[in-house]
Amino acid sequence: MGLSSIEICAGAGGQALGLEQAGFDHVSLVELDAAACKTLRINRNHWHITEGDLHHYSAEKLKGVELLAGGVPCPPFSKAGRQLGSEDERDLFPEAIRLVSECKPQAVMLENVRGLLDSVFDEYRAKIISDLKKLGYVAEWRLLNASDFGVPQLRPRVVFVALKKSAAEYFNWPSALVSPPPTVGEALFDLMAANDWRGAIQWRERACDIAPTLVGGSKKHGGPDLGPTRAKKAWASIGVDGMGIADAAPGKDFFGMPRLTVRMAARIQGFPDHWQFAGKKTAAYRQVGNAFPPPVARAVGAQILMALNAAAKPKLKRA
Repeated sequence: MGLSSIEICAGAGGQALGLEQAGFDHVSLVELDAAACKTLRINRNHWHITEGDLHHYSAEKLKGVELLAGGVPCPPFSKAGRQLGSEDERDLFPEAIRLVSECKPQAVMLENVRGLLDSVFDEYRAKIISDLKKLGYVAEWRLLNASDFGVPQLRPRVVFVALKKSAAEYFNWPSALVSPPPTVGEALFDLMAANDWRGAIQWRERACDIAPTLVGGSKKHGGPDLGPTRAKKAWASIGVDGMGIADAAPGKDFFGMPRLTVRMAARIQGFPDHWQFAGKKTAAYRQVGNAFPPPVARAVGAQILMALNAAAKPKLKRA
């Protein structure tokens, strides 16, 4: 049985897609970036999308929704963003809590970068749990690796789940898949060989590991590339040039290390090939690189859905 949800800071729809696959029906999505909103409309024209600042969004009219989810901005907690936390104007956790108090969902799911688990944010995390406890929720933070759910990159992300007390006892974090994720070579071979590149088979053999974490960057960053120097070296070790994003797969006689296309990067993130990204290459790649992998969202979402459905069933009275 599908349950309703609100998606905040929806981006290109990675988390929203995963939650949809888990069984949630989105009644409202909020996103500030125009290109990302266009991406959402291209792929799901029936979704109700609000393009604008979350500070100006109200969930008062959506009371009774089962889930409030989203990926609030990560720069306040990222080492690249100087980890200013609550002192960073981009910190939207307080807005998320405000929306929870307005619509009173049965569950909350928020994701962010690994840096949020650093000791400097111990009090911050404790306050969020305390604030949600006052609203009647049992909450927990957990570090999940995308590679545990079939995504061909490590991509550690912090996931926050809070449920009403009546459902919290039924929630279990998803278990890692038994089979390992595909390597970069296995995941991208058909895309790399699309233009009959002679070196595709040899490249597949070299790209025999999962990918480093994709980095989307921000609008303050220049053109699209695969991250800082350390990340580029890691990409180079599996035969990928991380200095930029290619417009197309390598040609038949290409020589050297190929670059990823936006579509290849999307597959590394766990997006299905039919999911389209609006905007020019830089804007499209930024959406991909900043996304939450749909398979991870689906795994967590399925556990939340199971807990909510279990809590909704009438308990048998003892004889």
